Amino acid sequence: NNKETPSLDAATIDVENPTDNSVVGKVPAGCAADAEAALTSAKKAQVAWAKVPVGTRAKVLKGFAAVIRECREDLIETLIAEQSKVAGLATVEIDAVAGYYEYYAGLAYSWEGEIIQSDNVGENIYMHYAPIGVSVGICPWNFPFFVMARKIAPALLAGCSVVVKTSELTPLTCFKFMSHISAAIEAGKLDLPPGVVSVVTGYGHTMGEALTSSPIPGIISMTGSVATGQKIMTNAAVNMCKVSLELGGKAPCIVMGDADLDKAVDSIVASRVIFSGQVCNCAERVYVQSSVYDAFMEKFVAKMKSVKFGGPKEEGVEYCSLISKDQLIKVQGMVDRAVEAGATVQCGGKAVEGPGYFFPPTVLTGAAQDSEIMQKEIFGPAIPVAKFETFDEALELANDCEYGLTSSLFTNDYRFIERARTELLFGETYINRFHFETIQGFHAGWRKSGVGGADGKHGLMEYFNTKVIYVQQ
Repeated sequence: NNKETPSLDAATIDVENPTDNSVVGKVPAGCAADAEAALTSAKKAQVAWAKVPVGTRAKVLKGFAAVIRECREDLIETLIAEQSKVAGLATVEIDAVAGYYEYYAGLAYSWEGEIIQSDNVGENIYMHYAPIGVSVGICPWNFPFFVMARKIAPALLAGCSVVVKTSELTPLTCFKFMSHISAAIEAGKLDLPPGVVSVVTGYGHTMGEALTSSPIPGIISMTGSVATGQKIMTNAAVNMCKVSLELGGKAPCIVMGDADLDKAVDSIVASRVIFSGQVCNCAERVYVQSSVYDAFMEKFVAKMKSVKFGGPKEEGVEYCSLISKDQLIKVQGMVDRAVEAGATVQCGGKAVEGPGYFFPPTVLTGAAQDSEIMQKEIFGPAIPVAKFETFDEALELANDCEYGLTSSLFTNDYRFIERARTELLFGETYINRFHFETIQGFHAGWRKSGVGGADGKHGLMEYFNTKVIYVQQ
């Protein structure tokens, strides 16, 4: 209702600063009744919102961008505190979100219907796109503000209303933004009808369960783990609700013998340590052609050792703490089990004593292809490296995985690039560059990395149903 509404449950969640383990905020734990209230309000508001001209809906998105720029510093500081995110990366996230809303506002007149040829005399057949209804967006903790925009911007433009659930680990920036939106509405700077956008938080087994089990949503868009995605699909199947899921990744990086090794090393290191390696499209495993393996490893290990980690505002810091104690235990456990299975640690390997949940840049070699560290998502600043002889072998190793989100290839041979385009079984492939997508692309995973996708014009079309009209004269 365009203002903060008390939870129907008194329970709360403390939000921790992962850098020093201090409590930086408190939010409602939420309950099923809160979810139902938000969904009911969204359902009521969506009918009228769908009738609002698309140009007017686009103005609301531009208004969101204006609010972000006006309260930019407040949002940056909040994001740094609740996430232990390097100040520069937090700034990039906040600024990128403003651009994201403006980008989708620019797509206001981009979709068109069709006239379909009929077999009948005097009949016209029209196909047009109708908003899918209420959208539920489930957000992760690694890029909470950006992913919230991914859930809101295309849905609002399409004529849907939105209920967004933030992660219980990182709800503060999203809530802070909505408080600024409420202030803008009250000041007459933004015209957003009540119920069109609601933001809630809480645990997955309570709030998330209620949102994804309800018959109200027309689509559930979620970014998170494979296990959570599978649970959401199960819940959505009861109501035959559409899902769009961006799940885990295990991105392979292939380095050919003709590659620019300095560029490959710089790109892979940057792609591994960004936000402490807690990014779904991060480089997760490296395959290097044997002819340059030794040269690559010398440069790669030296570069990883040189990466500075620490507090978000320390000069020269490239990454900070992991998000939580659980995440630290997971990363340490995967590295330990890899070593027990025969892998060798070339640098790093042991967590730093607190406060905070810091794990050093870690490189492993000698891990078997079927080992956990080569097959499962680490989501931390550790990476295994293996060698190969031929490009065919590299493709086989890269594709030997249950995930299919991102991948990369470093080579100057166009024959390999063309083969990678069709033979690497991943939704995105980066050639000779850092692992990160653009907002005008389409971020979509194959296999267990998800269904559907986000960003660009194709991400917008996720929020429509088609409707065909037969008109007989």
